[in-house]
Amino acid sequence: MLKNHPKGLLGAALSNMGERFGFYIMMAILTLFISAKFGLSETTTGYVYSIFYASTYVLALVGGLIADRTRKYKATVMTGIVLMAAGYLIIAIPTPTPVPDTALYLTLTCIGLFVIAFGNGLFKGNLQAIVGQMYDEPQYTKYRDSGFQIFYMFINVGGFFAPFIAVGLRNWWLSVNNFDYNAALPELCHRYLGQGGAIDATGLANLQRYAGEVTLNGGAAATDLTAFCNQYLDVFNRGFQYAFMAAIGAMLISLIIYLCNKNKFPDPAQKKAAAGARPGRDDVRMAAAEVRQRIWALFAVFGIVIFFWFSFHQNGYSLTYFARDYINLDVISINLGIVTLKGAELFQSVNPFFVVTLTPLIMWIFGALRARGREPSTPRKIGIGMGIAALAYIFLLLCSTALPAKEALAGMTSDALGAMRLTPWVMVGIYFILTVAELFISPLGLSFVSKVAPPHLQGLMQGCWLAATATGNILLFIGGILYTTVPLWACWLVFAAACGLSMLVMISMVAWLEKVAK
Repeated sequence: MLKNHPKGLLGAALSNMGERFGFYIMMAILTLFISAKFGLSETTTGYVYSIFYASTYVLALVGGLIADRTRKYKATVMTGIVLMAAGYLIIAIPTPTPVPDTALYLTLTCIGLFVIAFGNGLFKGNLQAIVGQMYDEPQYTKYRDSGFQIFYMFINVGGFFAPFIAVGLRNWWLSVNNFDYNAALPELCHRYLGQGGAIDATGLANLQRYAGEVTLNGGAAATDLTAFCNQYLDVFNRGFQYAFMAAIGAMLISLIIYLCNKNKFPDPAQKKAAAGARPGRDDVRMAAAEVRQRIWALFAVFGIVIFFWFSFHQNGYSLTYFARDYINLDVISINLGIVTLKGAELFQSVNPFFVVTLTPLIMWIFGALRARGREPSTPRKIGIGMGIAALAYIFLLLCSTALPAKEALAGMTSDALGAMRLTPWVMVGIYFILTVAELFISPLGLSFVSKVAPPHLQGLMQGCWLAATATGNILLFIGGILYTTVPLWACWLVFAAACGLSMLVMISMVAWLEKVAK
């Protein structure tokens, strides 16, 4: 697989896999951790999640500017790894739950997330720039696409295993303290404590039942519900913080791999210095009219993909809450002896699994169509991808038509909650469809930008692609508002409509975009 590729590719891919492994450990549990740690609603948690996720892309622009200005690309990448490890350390330090001062501890968590986002900004784009320069050598140029596909697959290998580590550590710590996992308990415990024990009769009955069910042999019977809620929340969230410690370990492994392979990596700064101040033939500016046309075409695509990322990245937010509240998680309980893997976070491994397994198939299909002269253009593929994303949410809409709204769950008995929960295959189905859409949009969007951007604006246009992704992420909080305030089918209808209308707009522009791309 690596036979015809530069020697540094494997080192860069493994270093990136380690970093992504740590990052996806955090992303698998972030929203559930914030809710369970601070007792915040899904909507409030969404504000933190949206700002953080958007920052990881916005700060990639800053990281690129720093590397360009200092011309120390390798050092910038290494600094990014160290900063991410420091950010994970800030949020991994065990603190009591319920927190004695919500404002203080939430601020510390947000500072940790900012450090992670800034480190990611220094790392992500600059490592990709290093990989890209590996393929500037004539003997490797024709293998550039397959090289980035290998690089991308390593990312998703790390992403596949990360949720299992996160859930395993959390549930292991629960079992060490003679508790079992129950997805509904943290929210119910916070409600009980917040109302001084004066909750409704149904909520009280559910709490008493859950407290008995999660207390394992050797654990004291939950006769004092206040003491139980305090203890369960503390153990539950400390398990999350141990998972963040595993992310630190992943960063250290990534750093070691990077340092061992550093000398194999080219330095983009050397190429810029060798090029001198005078522009080469490829940097000659186009006619102003053509430049404007290309920029308008790119911004049209940027506007479309905003709605894809707004919908796709609900996987770590409203879709995770949906899995927690409406999916029968007992069905996917995996007993490994020392720990039982069970939790909504496990579904975060489905997308990277499908990326790794479906990428070769998608490549083969496009290759077969190309051989027959029937391969769709890149803009048409992006439009098809938006339509596929719309189908994913239509599928979930149909599965949710008979489900009660989120606000109604608090008044339901535990038996009624168990009876209405859906099979885990619903989550597998939507992630399968969304992954196919991702493979039609994400890598092909990058290809379209690199092809259409004027030579002297390549960096800026790639930055605008990241800005479009960031814009989609900053809108993620809308998913939480919809999830908690409207019927479920109406929530998913909004995402289906956003993707479906974007598809229609994209298809209507295909002829123009194809002309510009030529």
